[in-house]
Amino acid sequence: MARFDRSSSAGVAYGSAAPAIEVRGLSFAYPGAEAPVLDGLDWRVSQGAFALLVGGTGSGKSTLLSLLKPEIAPAGTRSGELRVLGEPVADMDVRASAERVGYVFQDPENQIVCETVWHEMAFGLENLGVSRDEMRRRVAETSYFFGLEDWLHRDTDTLSGGRKQLLSLAAVLALRPRVLLLDEPTSQLDPVAEKNFLHALFRVNRELGCTVVVATHQPRPMLEYATCAYRIEGGRVREVADIASLGHREELFSGEVPGWGGSRRAKNGIFSNAGGQQSSLGPRAAAPSANKGLKSGKSVEFEVQILPQNDSGAPSRAGGCRIFPKMHAGSATTLAGGWFRYDRVSGWVLRGLDAEFSAGAVHAVVGGNGCGKSTMLSVLAKTAKLQRGRMMRGAASAALLPQNPKALLVAETVRDELMEWASTCGYGEDIARERAVSLGLAGLGERHPYDLSGGQRQLLALAKLLLIGPELLLLDEPTKGLDLASRRIIARALRDHARAGGTVIMATHDLDFAEQVADDIAMMFDGEIACMEPPADFFADNVFYRA
Repeated sequence: MARFDRSSSAGVAYGSAAPAIEVRGLSFAYPGAEAPVLDGLDWRVSQGAFALLVGGTGSGKSTLLSLLKPEIAPAGTRSGELRVLGEPVADMDVRASAERVGYVFQDPENQIVCETVWHEMAFGLENLGVSRDEMRRRVAETSYFFGLEDWLHRDTDTLSGGRKQLLSLAAVLALRPRVLLLDEPTSQLDPVAEKNFLHALFRVNRELGCTVVVATHQPRPMLEYATCAYRIEGGRVREVADIASLGHREELFSGEVPGWGGSRRAKNGIFSNAGGQQSSLGPRAAAPSANKGLKSGKSVEFEVQILPQNDSGAPSRAGGCRIFPKMHAGSATTLAGGWFRYDRVSGWVLRGLDAEFSAGAVHAVVGGNGCGKSTMLSVLAKTAKLQRGRMMRGAASAALLPQNPKALLVAETVRDELMEWASTCGYGEDIARERAVSLGLAGLGERHPYDLSGGQRQLLALAKLLLIGPELLLLDEPTKGLDLASRRIIARALRDHARAGGTVIMATHDLDFAEQVADDIAMMFDGEIACMEPPADFFADNVFYRA
């Protein structure tokens, strides 16, 4: 890639007096919100910095970054001043915005608009009227920089979530912005791809003089590249004096919990919820919200059946149901000799896949981007059909939470989302409200789902599925965009579901979460399960996949 002109402000070294980002007295409230998400916020980032922005789920990280990009700024009540490279954000036209500020979304589905990788790379350049020769040169340079040559002519809808994330970054950098804003950019990358991605960002920052700001819940892998860090809380931003303090391992457990598996490092612990309370979660216990119907020595006895599924993996309205099925630890869910590809000209994604997932357990599936994890979940959810082999699903009902939770969100408010299936499933608003509180969504009932943070949308989609009580719960990157407190909430929900006799299968790149929550971890490679082991055994001799 060509260097930026270092005689311009893009080449000013870190620490220059001229700020890349300057925010003064910024307040912002979403429509219908009880309180502003940003309140009198002041923030300054020097040019050439590699800055981290951390904070809890829903603290306003994504809101703050999106307000610096006029085309994607959210609707709401705003006051204060925002400047990028000295120019007021409100005065920037489309060209000035593209040349000054690049934005990589938390979910690449919200960014990719073209059918092929090549056209996606060229899309922004075409819109700016860049000449064809210059366009081809920039696409070529950026593709070499990120190693996209082998899939440059692939259809974008056939890419894995991680590859879509890389494509989003590459397409933005083809425009050569001088300030690059990224929202949870590594949340869908495997550990090896994450290191390559961050090294590429480091080169963009150091070699090209591009200011980089990364909003993240997982700062640990980025600390060796960061020059500064900021924390957002209570609607304000403060600088983190000791960046190294962000590198501690996030422990989901503290103490001992009998019955949580003999192999995980934090085995038999006491689990802390988001509110700081602790509950003993032994094999006979359940969280208070799941205690109804619980009998000593037995699984939770639910009262009814569940909705059949539609093609999205969500329940359909066809047929009646009653909330919370009677859930027993039934037979395993099995794939035998499974082969799958998306069309006749594409390569096989699943290649003779054999796998068995026992009921009453949490199973984690890890592996590189594009190895087939999401495809396997789609097969288990019956939204994709094997071309060869057999799938035997021990559970009578299943639900799939896809990588993009927006696929499940169709209503105008959080409350309406939670109540969408209430009339068919027979649950009331009190149960929906209880589920919302248990998943950290209290007070958000009147918010539009798209005004929530990415992490809050993830929690909302999971809450919606848990209300219908599927025996087989399939999750694709369930902790994407979540802070520690929210990841603890998810962990509690998954363990409760397994103890009730359900089966949980999650595809994840969150190795800490997998190690501390799953009963076993399977690694996919080349369309097959390369190994399936208890967490301690899986991580004991693993060179590249380490929690």
